[in-house]
Amino acid sequence: MPLSEQEQRLLDEMERSLYQNDADFVASVGGRRGRINYTALVSGVLVAVLGVAILVAGVVLKQPIIGVGGFVVMFAGVLLAVGSPRRRLTAVPRSGGSGPGSARRVGRGSFMDRMNSRWERRQDGMGR
Repeated sequence: MPLSEQEQRLLDEMERSLYQNDADFVASVGGRRGRINYTALVSGVLVAVLGVAILVAGVVLKQPIIGVGGFVVMFAGVLLAVGSPRRRLTAVPRSGGSGPGSARRVGRGSFMDRMNSRWERRQDGMGR
């Protein structure tokens, strides 16, 4: 079901607010969506096929430990193929008040709290 004009405007406003207020979150979530890392995809498929071969060898040789190892290799290949193309090596601290945007966020509610209060103000204004 398509959105009404009012719902579309509200969604656009929420999106603009998200981009303005939570730029770090948008940068971490919305990074490179749509780009396919073919190197990781091909190498992951090759590792998964190798894992299947090891798994079959474990079954043929009647060695469960080899079969389990093949399954682990196969699972690692699938994770490599479908995993996130961008991995961070260093953790970014999200808490505390020493960041440049932290002063801007002090004393304000969460994003959803602000959106709920705006919605309630609009509903009060329409009912009059």
